[in-house]
Amino acid sequence: MGRLLIYAGIFLIVIGVIFTLGERLPIRFGRLPGDIVLRGKHTTFYFPIVTCLLLSLVLTLITWLFSRR
Repeated sequence: MGRLLIYAGIFLIVIGVIFTLGERLPIRFGRLPGDIVLRGKHTTFYFPIVTCLLLSLVLTLITWLFSRR
């Protein structure tokens, strides 16, 4: 249980740093090429499909690395 809390804390710190420095990074998550944005007269539909795929890939790799013992 202790290791899980340590890993969760490190993960939250990394996510916090990414959000803090997000404007300065060359890759802006949520604004990647391939994300769908449809703008109408009074509405905007936004679906970050490429961002979702990239996030899924990264999280899969992290869980795979931590599950190998």
